[in-house]
Amino acid sequence: MTEIHTGMRPVAVRRLSDVLSVQQKVAFLHDIAGIMNTSRPRLVLDCSRLRECGVSTIHLLLHCLEEAMKRNGDVKLAAVPTAAAIRLVSTGVARLFETFDSTEEAVNSFHQIPMPPEKRSSEQDRRSERAA
Repeated sequence: MTEIHTGMRPVAVRRLSDVLSVQQKVAFLHDIAGIMNTSRPRLVLDCSRLRECGVSTIHLLLHCLEEAMKRNGDVKLAAVPTAAAIRLVSTGVARLFETFDSTEEAVNSFHQIPMPPEKRSSEQDRRSERAA
């Protein structure tokens, strides 16, 4: 569990395991419950070890995003492996998340002025093309 303080509200960083069992997913959700029960939670999911991106993993990502959005927060993905990125794009889930090449970039993005929607979609398209 990592929490990065930059003089602003903290950004929590959690690393996803390579393959998540049901027990690991339950433990993961229990771990982030404290983060999600704050006002405007900020969470970066480090996906660098993620090997499988099946339906249950996608469900976990969506659950995290849903809980954050209920509290006016956000979840961003970092270091998504190519196979997982392709799966996220093919299922349409990729467009719901901002994705970054590194955890550091994702954390820093919480402290920047948001891009206009048209610029953001072209940035996400470039990242999706790199993944494909």
